Formats: sequence, C-alpha cells, structure tokens
Amino acid sequence: MTTTALRGTVEVLGAPGDRHDEILTPQALEFLGRLDAAFAGRRLDVLTERRRRADRAASGIPLAFPLTGMAVRADTSWRVAPPAPGLLDRRVEITGPPERRTAVNALNSGAQVWMADFEDATSPTWNNIIGGQLTLLDAVRRRIDFTTPEGTEYRLREDADLATIAVRPRGWHLVEKHLVVDERPLSASLVDFGLYFFHCAQRQIDVGHGPYFSLPKLENREDARLWNDVFLLAQDLLGIPRGTIRATVLIETVTAAFEMEEILYELREHSAGLTAGRWDYLSSLIKTLGHRPDFVLADRSQITMTAPFLRAYTELLVRTCHKRGAHAIGGLAAQIPRKDATADEAAFAAVRLDKEREAEDGFDGTWVAHPGLVPLSRTAFDQVLDGRPHQLDRTREDVDVVAADLLAVRRSGGAPSAEGLRTNISLALRYFDAWLRGTGAVALHGLVEDASTAEIARAQIWQWIRHGAVSREEVRRIVRSEADALGAECPWARVDDVCAIFERAALARDLPAFFTTDAYTRHLVTRAGGRS
Repeated sequence: MTTTALRGTVEVLGAPGDRHDEILTPQALEFLGRLDAAFAGRRLDVLTERRRRADRAASGIPLAFPLTGMAVRADTSWRVAPPAPGLLDRRVEITGPPERRTAVNALNSGAQVWMADFEDATSPTWNNIIGGQLTLLDAVRRRIDFTTPEGTEYRLREDADLATIAVRPRGWHLVEKHLVVDERPLSASLVDFGLYFFHCAQRQIDVGHGPYFSLPKLENREDARLWNDVFLLAQDLLGIPRGTIRATVLIETVTAAFEMEEILYELREHSAGLTAGRWDYLSSLIKTLGHRPDFVLADRSQITMTAPFLRAYTELLVRTCHKRGAHAIGGLAAQIPRKDATADEAAFAAVRLDKEREAEDGFDGTWVAHPGLVPLSRTAFDQVLDGRPHQLDRTREDVDVVAADLLAVRRSGGAPSAEGLRTNISLALRYFDAWLRGTGAVALHGLVEDASTAEIARAQIWQWIRHGAVSREEVRRIVRSEADALGAECPWARVDDVCAIFERAALARDLPAFFTTDAYTRHLVTRAGGRS
C-alpha cells in the first residue's frame, strides 16, 4: 500500500492485520506524508541538538537556567490558553496502554482523564501500534464494548461521565520502521499523533471535547517548538481551528526542568500544563550526569518525592504552571490492589500520603496506573479543592528554586543494597521479557511497571558499576541467577534475547540513551513476509 506524498511515497511494510485498513487509509497515509515532508529534517536537528547538549554536560559544563530564556521568564504578561472542554477538572488521571480492556476500565474508572500511552506502556509491535489506533477510534465512536472468549463482558457505562481521552505518542527519538518514505522510517511521534489526529480529531470536537495529547521525553524548548509547529500544520491541513489541540508536557528529563517556562511559552496556545514524571526524571539524571561520582543515586525504593532535589523539581513545576495559568499534574502512583488486606493497607496508605502531599503543595491533579487507586486519589484532592475544579489561584510565590536546588542529589546518594541491586536486575529482565512478548505494562511485585521503571533500573546498574559501587562480575552473576529463575517460572521466556538486551542496555561502556531504540530494531520490527 502506498500513497503519494510531497517527498515520495509512504509505504506500509508491516504485515496486514484485522481492520488495519480502517487506520491505514490512503488519505491517512497522505496526511502522514505531509507531516513527514514538513518535519523530518527538523526532527533530526532536534536530535542533533540533544546530543550536543549531552556532550556539553558530559564535558563538565554545569546545567543552568538558559540565558536564551531570560526574556520569556521575565515577561509576566503571557499566559497559556484557558482549559479546553473536558480538561477543566483533572484531579485524577489514569494511564495505560491503548488496548481494549484497559480502555474500557480506564474510561469507566471515575478518573477525569485517560492518558492512552503509546510511549512507556506499549511494546511497539506493529499490531500493538495499529491496534491501539483502532482502540482509540472505537472508544471515540463508543463502539468498544466486547466480550472475551471466557465470557467476561467489558462495557462502557451509560450512567456516568467517561474519562476525557489524551494520547501520549512515542518520543522524538523513536521511529516507526513499518512505515517508510523512500526507505526511511517515519518518526514514531508523527505516526502516533498523525493517525489519531486524522481519524479522531473532528470526532472528538463533535462530542464536545477535542484532540488532546501528552508529550513525552521533551528536553528543551526546541522540542516543544517542533511539536507546536506540527500542531499548527495538522490543524490547517484538516481545516480545524488553530488552538483546538491541547497538549500536556511530561517534565521527565532534568534538562526540561530548567526550561519549564520556555516549554509552556512555545506551546502556549496549545498548552494544557505540565506533569511530573518521576521515574524517567531519575533515569534522565543518570543519563545526563551519571559520569559524575557526586550524582550516584541510592536504591530506587529509598528515593521518595520528599528528597530535596525532587521537592525542588515538583514545587518549581507548580510555581511555573500557576504563574502562567496552566494545570500542574503530580506524579504517578503505580500500586496494584492485590486482595491482600495487609499489603493493600500499606500500599494505600503510601499512595494516600503521596496524593495528600501533592494536593497540599498546589497540584491540580495527579495520575494513577490502576482504577483501584482512583477513589482514594480523588478524595485527597477533594479535601483540598473543596468544590473547585483546580487551584490555579495558588501561585506559590513562596517557591524560589535555583539551579543548585534541582541538582542537590548528594543527600539521596549512597551505595546500593544487595536487595536493591537484585531487585533492579530482576525487574529489568522480567520487563524486557514481557516487552519482547508484546506487553508494555506489566504487574510485578504489586506495581504496574513500564518502560520508565525498566529504564531507571538498568541506568542505576550502569551507574553503580561505573563508580565501583558494585562489580560487573557480581552483576553478571545475579543476571545468570535471575535469568535461570525467569526461565523456570516462564518456559516460554526468550531468556537469551532478554540477557542480550540487558548486556547492551546496562553493561555497555557508555550508557545508551534508551534500551527501546536498539531492542525495537533487533527484536520487534517485522515485515509482511516475517521478522526482519
């Protein structure tokens, strides 16, 4: 299947599947071709600039609030667009992969927003990507009800408001190798955004909402400017008024924390606020500053959101958003109710304290990974909001964060425990196995784990080896032990592939930016005739 584009043809290399033709229409592929023609070069420029900044950080140049953003930060006159329909009240948002059961449960959950996540919660197999688009199309058309072969029914509730849909496309660093122009893969960001926007934007407008997005892995204002220009062209091509799109940016890289105001400014007519992405933020610290011994992080379980550098990051996020009229959304709670009264009581108590702290700090909402956490999270915000849809009026002028505050990691450092090392290795191996088998969000040890937690796990292991906190030989010994356990528990596990991914992602001399880029090409890319 091909379609004429401005710079060639969009060719579908992925194997055909059930109902794929509803998404991969000639018109939709033409739309992707127009976006690719306009922005493929700009995307490469953005990635080049990212590498340049990473080299500067590695050379010892300290992170700071950029001088180029001083005028934007000093100008008190500008604000982002007012909240769009369906985004005024965002006290609880739920996230998960765009698959049918998850979609029904999320839409019915009582959360105000469902973030359909193509990024961290989706293993980017071809069927998952196109199947996810079909899920969203069916959800928007309210045709998503289904019954499993075992007889379990999943139905959208007719007597309640459904969650507003926001789509999280894959980041700028990723490509979709099953869609190519002149043998060059398309940007995965443009594919995920473009297919949803083409098929669902007007449908969402017709039911009183709009095309809403959550943008991952942004590192600076140039990333945001590129997205804003994509939004402008996409709206123009489909005859949709400019400013209809709304996008919330996840601040999940340490460099983006230094440019929050500039990011809001670049997206201001399309901005819906900022979200705290805690695990990716920690792994970003390691990727950016992991070569420095004063930035060695302790076990992940010991680094709570009350750590000074994380407090600075979240308080600055609230201050920045409310200064500009934007929503501030707190961090993810990933606990899973397990029908074990003692375990659930402890897990719920931790979530409740976390959400109460966020509400008291001024956040307008928070996000969770399981429907069972929606009621207690909503209660924490209900108590503070007291009938209001948000607390944008809390400008947090008491917050004064300087660069050193964002980088005050030393008090959260320390040698890893034996349990922490084994936990990270176990998590990484089991997540890689699930990811290879097409599952991007998996229940492990009472938590919903996704690519972000696999990233922090493997990045910490690399950092600990780099600075002599653990030995490479000890890590390899535990890997063999955990791989044997995985193979015994799951005879179908692709243990050799899992260990190979771990070797490249955690034990290489230089830390790869993401495990997904290499693993996707080696293991998930298929062609119409079979695996490449």
